[in-house]
Amino acid sequence: MILVGLLRHYVTMLLNSAPKKLPAAEVREQRAMLKSQLLRSSSPLCPIPPAAYTAMSTSLATALRSGAYVKPALSEDPDKADAPVNPLMDPSQMDGMMDGLKKQAVMMIPNMVIMQWINTFFSGFVLIKLPFPLTYGFKAMLQRDIATPDMDVRYVSALSWYFLNLFGLNGLFKLMLGSENAADGSRDMGSQAMMAGAAMGPIAPGKPDMAKLHKAEADNLAIAEGMYVWAGEGVEARVLKLFGKQVEMESKKTR
Repeated sequence: MILVGLLRHYVTMLLNSAPKKLPAAEVREQRAMLKSQLLRSSSPLCPIPPAAYTAMSTSLATALRSGAYVKPALSEDPDKADAPVNPLMDPSQMDGMMDGLKKQAVMMIPNMVIMQWINTFFSGFVLIKLPFPLTYGFKAMLQRDIATPDMDVRYVSALSWYFLNLFGLNGLFKLMLGSENAADGSRDMGSQAMMAGAAMGPIAPGKPDMAKLHKAEADNLAIAEGMYVWAGEGVEARVLKLFGKQVEMESKKTR
């Protein structure tokens, strides 16, 4: 299972497609949102002087409210522009979905093969005996495929040992391959649930309405401007007070 995990990790790395470059207009509208969020987060204790902060916040809010940073629509028809975008018709999203399907296949197929191999050749086998006592509640987890109510709980069946390794080797893979590895087989359970939920749910719009987000961000900038506090307020008095305390302490030491 360790060798399969290593193979799965490197195969997943080979299947990763190169990141596609975003258009300049799309990068611009994203960076405008990021600039506004950074400016808002610095307002409670801002190092920018009041005049510069007010001018920056006002100009950015005006540009966001007017849609100056929004990427121009490709369609001239307003009805088509307002309609939700089907992600299955977007080539960029289709490429991302195909990459996700390939990675999920690389993760699920080896586990299915190993589980079938264990069920065929090692069904009902006892592999190990744990060296410490356990309560009866662990019997269902440690003795799958063995229908013996009187067997000691410390005996572990082949299928149970497979599941223990499946969920327990993640720490070893993190030591060998790093935290962002693709060898963790326990992610298959979550990926199958996500795929089932996606199949049952409706198709959501592919991209958010950036014009509405920019207008909402302009309102947030106006709210953050009311919470602005300059970090340099009274800095001269604080420096002189601190300098005076240091001089007083030095004079006491000399005495």
